[in-house]
Amino acid sequence: MMPLLQELELLLLLIFAIFRPAAAVGGLNALMEPRGAANAAAAAAPVGDNLLGISWVDSGWVPILNPGNVLDYFSERSNPFYDRTCNNEIVKMQRLTLEHLNQMVGVEYILLHAQEPILYIIRKQQRQSPTQVIPLADYYIIAGVVYQAPDLGTVISSRVLSAVHGIQSAFDEAMSYCRYHPSKGYWWHFKDQEEREKTKPKSKKKEEPSSLFQRHRVDTLLLDLRSKFPPTFYQPKPGDKPIPVEVKKEPEPPAEAVKQEEREPATKSSAPAPPSKPPPEKRARLQ
Repeated sequence: MMPLLQELELLLLLIFAIFRPAAAVGGLNALMEPRGAANAAAAAAPVGDNLLGISWVDSGWVPILNPGNVLDYFSERSNPFYDRTCNNEIVKMQRLTLEHLNQMVGVEYILLHAQEPILYIIRKQQRQSPTQVIPLADYYIIAGVVYQAPDLGTVISSRVLSAVHGIQSAFDEAMSYCRYHPSKGYWWHFKDQEEREKTKPKSKKKEEPSSLFQRHRVDTLLLDLRSKFPPTFYQPKPGDKPIPVEVKKEPEPPAEAVKQEEREPATKSSAPAPPSKPPPEKRARLQ
């Protein structure tokens, strides 16, 4: 029964790592462990260091990466996921084989799964005895890039936070379209309405041609205005300097002459009209 469970666990890890790199590979393993082991792993993990948002790669190792040297690649000094105080470092300094890790107690790294040439899963665990270990974290290497698999609590928290942020954004956007007026009450005012009103083609009124009477009437008014207010400057060609025009003002008649002219028509109208001539008499025709 146990080999079957291990095969199912490796299959699930592979599916999560390939199709959902941000899925909870470590959280899946935590569900399969006893509750006491999970609590011990949470207590042993550092609180201040959050390595879920970073990745690491050494391009020089990528072409030659294989299951035999993947732990050496993971133990590079520039790798932020590697703990220098682990048992692997002690075995490496003493030039021993990885089989000696089973007889040691402390933090160690093992190759949990390998799918050449693209996927490798490395587990960080706390060994308490040759037969008892507590998983601390899982790391997956895809095309030479190392990531830390988040635990199940981190994944659920991230998903819930994303959902709450989306709901809050939807409410904020809906409130931005709400309008209120004491006389009208509440109503919705969407931006699409303004865009539709702007994009609507405005119907242009056809301009009717002016009639002959209107054109002549305008010309008469313009001539009348020009005669009353003659121009003071004259420009022979466009761009030339305007030339002042001398306007000859007619001498105004004296006030006495104006009064006399007003009196003359009055006297003429008061004079009796001459008698009209009678019609001519009819004469008999000569035969």
